Amino acid sequence: MQVDVKSGWLVGVRQCPSPHVDDRPDGMSVDLLVVHAISLPPGQFGGDDVLNLFMGSLDVDAHPFYAQLSGVRVSAHVFIQRDGTCVQFVPFHRRAWHAGVSRFGSREQCNHFSIGIELEGTETSAFTAAQYACLRALIAALRTAYESLQRAPVVGHSDIAPLRKQDPGLGFDWSRLDDVSCGIACVKMA
Repeated sequence: MQVDVKSGWLVGVRQCPSPHVDDRPDGMSVDLLVVHAISLPPGQFGGDDVLNLFMGSLDVDAHPFYAQLSGVRVSAHVFIQRDGTCVQFVPFHRRAWHAGVSRFGSREQCNHFSIGIELEGTETSAFTAAQYACLRALIAALRTAYESLQRAPVVGHSDIAPLRKQDPGLGFDWSRLDDVSCGIACVKMA
């Protein structure tokens, strides 16, 4: 996996440019990787509903759960499906809307300085070997492409928004990321 640094897009990966994007604050260094879990409808895998949500084209009448998503504007930089397929929605130098109200250490508004990576799954389901392989390759590619990410921690959504979020959840095996790129351990916040 490789990042085209000039464009901010992964090379050879499906690109679905999301309208839910804007520019990061001037001079903002990107130095945090955030792992999420999502499935639509909840607990069901496959289909295009997550992609449609990030693209702003989800049919909110297609499932009773979707009524609460009406008007929601959300995106991620990357979505990794159960089979390890990677889809990119937002170039890495721009701000995706994945973290919501969030804090990492003393810094608020994590969307400003993070890259959001969504895994197709739930807070209680195990993730697939293909997803871990893709995630590891993605993290390595990001660390290679961007100096500010070479030592960046990898955290869960639950770590930056603990009162609101539980993902990626108990089904995510953090030990499978321990040696990603340059021998730098990933951080799982307590």
